Amino acid sequence: MSADADLADDVWRAMASVVFDNRDGWRRDVVEISGLPFSRIRVLRRLARRPMTATEIAEAATMDAPATSVAVNDLEGRGLVVRETNPNNRRCKVVSLTDEGRAAVAGIEGVDDPAPGPFSTLSRDELLTLQAILAKLAHT
Repeated sequence: MSADADLADDVWRAMASVVFDNRDGWRRDVVEISGLPFSRIRVLRRLARRPMTATEIAEAATMDAPATSVAVNDLEGRGLVVRETNPNNRRCKVVSLTDEGRAAVAGIEGVDDPAPGPFSTLSRDELLTLQAILAKLAHT
């Protein structure tokens, strides 16, 4: 492995640690406000981007097939998603949000998620640089 790859791995682990170590409050608030288990919230947030097949949901939400099926069944039973025949492949279904599902996602997205304290130690220039880097990573 190259030194650049090792550095990239180190940066990735540090970034993941900052996020994971500081999201518990937000996660708790989202679960409380939505009344949904966090696994369902993960599915809804991914479906907000676009309709997906169960296989695509499983991959996007890092779930196995049985857990995905249980989650989609639950969300469908709550009226938050609907399954429809895939126009490109009539043998499979596409899952998409209902109006109620879109409202649930809007509620989830409306939960306050302030930056953790250590971000206040960064200068404006550092924050702008980090923002630019994250934007670049999001579009690759």
